Amino acid sequence: MRTILVTNDDGITARGINALVDAIKDSYRVVVVAPDGPRSAQSKAITVTTPLRYWKQYTNGNLVMYRCNGTPCDCVKIGLYSIMDTKPDLLVSGINHGTNTSVNVIYSGTMGAALEGCVEGLPSIGLSLCSYDQNADLTEAVKFSKKLIEMVLNDGLPQGVCLNVNFPVGAIKGLKVVRQSRGRWRERFVERDDPAHNKYYWLTGDFNNLEPDATDTDEYAISQGYGSIVPCHVDLTHYDSINKLSNLNCDAKEI
Repeated sequence: MRTILVTNDDGITARGINALVDAIKDSYRVVVVAPDGPRSAQSKAITVTTPLRYWKQYTNGNLVMYRCNGTPCDCVKIGLYSIMDTKPDLLVSGINHGTNTSVNVIYSGTMGAALEGCVEGLPSIGLSLCSYDQNADLTEAVKFSKKLIEMVLNDGLPQGVCLNVNFPVGAIKGLKVVRQSRGRWRERFVERDDPAHNKYYWLTGDFNNLEPDATDTDEYAISQGYGSIVPCHVDLTHYDSINKLSNLNCDAKEI
C-alpha cells in the first residue's frame, strides 16, 4: 500500500485537512503531521530558536495523525526524519482554506510545505480552496483532490517540480494546467489602541490582478470555474537573465 504524508498550515483540526484525510484513508497509508494551530503565511519558515515537539493525536488502521508545535515546513521535516520509518510516495499539503494563486504562493505555508517536499525529492501537491469561509463546501475540492492524487501517484511529476492547485467555490468544471498570474497586494495596516493606549497594527489589503485579460493564468482558470494547476519548482534562477546581465561579471583587480 502506498504511503502519503499529509500536512497543512491551518492546523490539525481544520476541516480542509480532515475532509481530505477522510477521503483517502481507506485507499492509502496516511501519515498526518500538521501544526497544532493555525500557521498561515509561514512560507518556508523553520523553527531554530525553540524546541520542536510532536504528539500522537489519533490512530486507526491505515491512518495515524500527529500534531506539531512547528511550522508546516517543520512538520514535513520532522515527519520525514523523526516519525516515519520509510519515505512516503507522495506529500500533500491542504486542503487549505483560502486562495494561493498568483503571488500568494510566495507567502503560503501550504505551498511552503509542498516546496519542502520538492526539496526532499518527493512528488508534492499543495491544495487550496478559494474561500476563507471555515464552513465552505469542500465536496468538489475533495473529489478533484482525490483524483489528482491518484494521477500523480500513477504518473509521477518531473524531478524538482511540485503542484500548486487551487479550486473555485462550488461546482468545478475540471482542471487546467496554467501559469501563475502576475499580481500583488495593495497593502495597508489597520491601526488600533490597546487598553494601555499603545498602538498596534493588523495587516490587511486588496489583491490586484495585474493582467486581468490574460487567459492562461491561475486567476483566469478560477474565474471560469476550473481548478488551476501551476507547476512550481524551488530553483529561483531566472536563466534568461544570466547572459543579459553578463556585464556585471568582473575580476577582483577591476574593483
